[in-house]
Order: sequence, then C-alpha cells, then structure tokens
Amino acid sequence: MIGIENIVFLLVAVLGIGLFIWQVRKIRKNVLLGRDTELLDNPSERMNKMLLVAFGQQKMFKRPLAAVLHLFVYVGFIVINIEVLEILIDGIFGTHRVLGFVGPLYSGLMAINEILAALVIIACAIFLWRRNVTKLPRLWNGVEMRAWPKLDANVILITEIVLMLALFVFNIADMKRVLLAGGEVVGAYPVSHLFVDAFGNDPGQLYVIAKIGWWFHILGILAFLNYLPSSKHFHIIMAFPNVYYSKLLPKGKFTTNPAITHEIKAMLDPSYQPPAPKTDAEGNPVIERFGAKDVEDLTWKQLMDAYTCTECGRCTSVCPANITGKLLSPRKIIMDTRDRMEEKGEHPAIFAPNHYKELGVERVAVTEEKTLLRGYITPEELWACTTCNACTESCPVNIDQLSTIMDLRRYLVLEESAAPASLNAMFTNIENNGAPWAFSPSDRFNWADELYVPVNS
Repeated sequence: MIGIENIVFLLVAVLGIGLFIWQVRKIRKNVLLGRDTELLDNPSERMNKMLLVAFGQQKMFKRPLAAVLHLFVYVGFIVINIEVLEILIDGIFGTHRVLGFVGPLYSGLMAINEILAALVIIACAIFLWRRNVTKLPRLWNGVEMRAWPKLDANVILITEIVLMLALFVFNIADMKRVLLAGGEVVGAYPVSHLFVDAFGNDPGQLYVIAKIGWWFHILGILAFLNYLPSSKHFHIIMAFPNVYYSKLLPKGKFTTNPAITHEIKAMLDPSYQPPAPKTDAEGNPVIERFGAKDVEDLTWKQLMDAYTCTECGRCTSVCPANITGKLLSPRKIIMDTRDRMEEKGEHPAIFAPNHYKELGVERVAVTEEKTLLRGYITPEELWACTTCNACTESCPVNIDQLSTIMDLRRYLVLEESAAPASLNAMFTNIENNGAPWAFSPSDRFNWADELYVPVNS
C-alpha cells in the first residue's frame, strides 16, 4: 500500500535523479565546445574495443594487485545496482523485496551481492591504506596532485565503505525481524547471517534499524550519484563512450591538418577541387586555427578525454620526460583541459573544485592569458614531450593525451612560429634543401665520394 513514506521517497528519488541528469546535460554542453570530428567508422571494431578495455578492464591488469582490487569494486558496483533497482521499486510502491518471487535465482543473486559488498569494503580499505599510509608515489607526486584530488579519492572510498555497511545493517536487521516473526527469509545472506544477533531481539528496534539502513543506503547512493560529475569517479560512466570513440589508427600515426592537406592536393593537381569553406549560422566563413590555442580548438573527443580521466597517474608515471625531471605531466595536461573547459563553459559540478591553484599554490609559471595554452599549459611542458605514446598505451580508459599535446604544439609552430631554435633551423632546411640538414641537395652524396677508395690504390 502506498503511503506518505512512499510519496516522500518518490520525490527524493525524482529530485536526485533529475539533478544528476541536469549535471550530465551541462557536461555534454561543455564537451560540445570542441570541434566536430567523425568517429562513426568501424562500429564492430569500436564495440569490441569497448567490451575489452572498458567493460573487461583489459589494460588494468598490467598492474595485477590494483586490477584485482579494482575488479572487486567494479563488479560489486554493477551487481549491487540490481538490489538498488529493487529498493527503488519497494520505495515507490511500498512492497518488500519485490524481486523475491524469482526464488533460487534471487537467493543466489543476494548471496553474490553480499559477498561482493564485503569484498568492496576490503578493497576500499586497502586502497585507502595505499593512498594515505604507503603513499603510492603516482598518487601523491606531481604539481597537479594538490589537496582536492587526494580528498576526492578518500571521499569516494569512504563513501563506498559506508554505503556497503548501510546495506549490511538493513539486511541484518530485516532478516532478524522476519525470523523473530516466524516468517521465511526471502533470499540468502551469507555475510549478514554471521551477524544476525548484532542488533538484539526487540522487533520495534530492529524495524527502526532496518529502516535507517535502508534509507541511508538509498539516500547515500543518490548523493553519490550527484557527486560523480565533480569527481574523478565519473569515469565509471564516461569510460564506455570514451573507449568506443577512441583512436583506431596505429598509435604512431599522426593526423594531418585538413586545410593544409587540401592546399597541397590543389598544388599538385590543378583539377582538384577543395571543399567549400565552413560557415557559421549567419553564413560567414569560419576561420579555423592551425592547431589549438584554447579548448574550442580541440575536438569534442579530446574534451571527452578530460572528463574520463581517472587521475590515476599511470600516464605520468611512465612518461620519460617526467621521469627525467622535465615539466611535462600527461595527467596534468588532461586535468588542465578539464579545468579550462569548465571555466569557459558551464561548470557542471555542485562541488566546484579548482584542482591546481588551491591555497594560492601555482602549478608552474603561467601567464594571465585566459586560454588553455599559456594560461594553463606552458610551451615548456609541450616541448618536453617525446611523442613516444607511453602515456596513451598505459591509460586504462584509452585517453589520447598525445593528440592534445600535438595540437597545442601545432599552434605554436604554425600560428606563432614559436618553435625552439633547433626546430626552426630544421624547418628552414627542409624548406630550402628538402632535408633537415644544412646542405644543398647537389652535395647530398659528397660523403660517398669521400669514402670511395679505388680498387687499384
């Protein structure tokens, strides 16, 4: 029977889910600040990659301990959502364990659910230990890892532990209350059964405790849902589309600027007709930049990368430039992109973290220019990149840090001619001599003459 409690629950659920949808829509608007790019080719290959990397967590298992612990949390998150569905139905219609009609299947599901919930608690406790006691270097080192990312990770882990404990509180009290009334327990609860006498034998007290655990669990999930868009944990949602739309080209293959490509084709083939220039809504021609200076010059996929970042530091920990003391941190490049995108677009977060200027601490020397390049990311960071692709190879959610770095570098070279002197000299040599070296093409084989020794000498 539907009562006041069910109406209150329905209002709370609608408010929580509606607020989350509102935040997601604002994130979508931020991502669409980027340039359009076509990524609809090879759907079967993209689906296979998503199933392997995002769903199957293929790249996580390069670090076995973290992978196993993460698997417990990940699978637990998926399976426990089935019980959350049951709680939503019970809360709206006033039923009790509405899915229990499936009998043995329900018992097996609840048993797996409890075992996974226990493993989630254990895994989160170990993750907290690794972060705060052993202080895993990649989770602490680097100018980007200021107070907020560390606090965010701890909030997530503690929240997951509390949510699982609330679920156990509900199951224990509810099971004991049913047993005292002589009823039949619906489902199997191997973990809760071990603590069935933890809350005494008073039916009234058990009813209150069960209600507290039930409400705390579902309200905690709704609150956690709305915390996600402010958190690195948003990758549990974004990983799937991000991997689906990830790069299918070989990692070492760079894209070319379409405008330059069309111009060269027209030079080589007078009959070639380049496509008409793009226009805005008013019909005015759109002048496209060579490379990227700000977030709107990047593609929507590069901006999606920024919202998918798990801030795990795997990319930075394997970056040879960072390891040898250079300014470059691929993780910082992605997190800077997200900060600038949210600054320029509509900030989606109820919580508004500023990752890198906390407590007045600057990351690196940047200018006051309000753009991604120089306002957030310095040329020194970009030129430290060796384009080795170690960062993209290590990322568990297929973020392409290198594409963002290359587009920012292209702007420096093609728009500002701001490449280092050694590169400018090479560019001049290529233009004048057709090769990187300062020798005339006619002198290119002089070395062979110098090494030639007549047979009869």
